Amino acid sequence: MSLKIGGDLKSDAGLKKLNDHLESRSYIEGYTASQSDVVLIDAVGSVDSKKFPHVSRWQTHIKSFNTNERKAFTGVKKSLADFGVTAGGAASKPAAEDNDDDFELFGSDDEVDEEAEKAKAARVAAYNEKKSKKAALIAKSNVILDVKPWDDETDMKKLEECVRTIQTEGLVWGASKLVPLAYGIHKLTIVCVVEDDKVSIDWLTEEIEKFEDYVQSVDIAAFQKI
Repeated sequence: MSLKIGGDLKSDAGLKKLNDHLESRSYIEGYTASQSDVVLIDAVGSVDSKKFPHVSRWQTHIKSFNTNERKAFTGVKKSLADFGVTAGGAASKPAAEDNDDDFELFGSDDEVDEEAEKAKAARVAAYNEKKSKKAALIAKSNVILDVKPWDDETDMKKLEECVRTIQTEGLVWGASKLVPLAYGIHKLTIVCVVEDDKVSIDWLTEEIEKFEDYVQSVDIAAFQKI
C-alpha cells in the first residue's frame, strides 16, 4: 500500500496516517531502508512516543544511520508531494556539520595576495583533514525471521515478548506479524536490523530457540545487506 499523508506531518492528523502505515511495517516502502525513509524522516519533527509509537520507533531506527549510510539507501529520492505532504512538512535544513559538500573552499574576495593564498590553503587543509576523519561506513543487514511455535495453543503474544527481550548493541527490532501456517497454527514473522560486526545471526537464532517453552524453530526468511 502506497503512503498518502494528505496533510501536514507536523499535525496529529498527518502523524496518525504515518503511524497507521508503520504499524505493520519497519520502513516506508518495502523491507529495507530506502530514500523514501530519508525524505520523510527529515519532515517529521518531535513525536509523542505514547501517541504515535510506530512513528517514534521508525524515527529512532532511521536516525541510527549516519549521513553517509542514508545516502547509500536504495531507491530514488522522491519529493514530499509524492507522499501527499502539504505545508509545514518541509524538511529542515541539515546541520552544518553534515554539509561537507557545501564547504566553502575559496573566499569571495577577487583580490589575490599572499595572505589570501595562505588563508585559502588553510581552509583547504582543514577541509581535507575533516574529510579524512570521517567514520567508516558500518556494515548492516536487514533480516526477516520466521519463529515457529509448537502448536496452536502456544501464546504467540508471550512468544513475541520473549523474542524482543533479546537486546544487545547493534541489534534493532522492527515490525512483526502473525502468518498462518496450518491447522490453526501461526508463525511469528519479525524484522530486525543488525550490525554485522557486532551481531551474529547464528547467535541470534540460538538465543531465540532458548525460549523452548514457546519456540520450536527459527528460520531466516530473508537476509539483505544494507
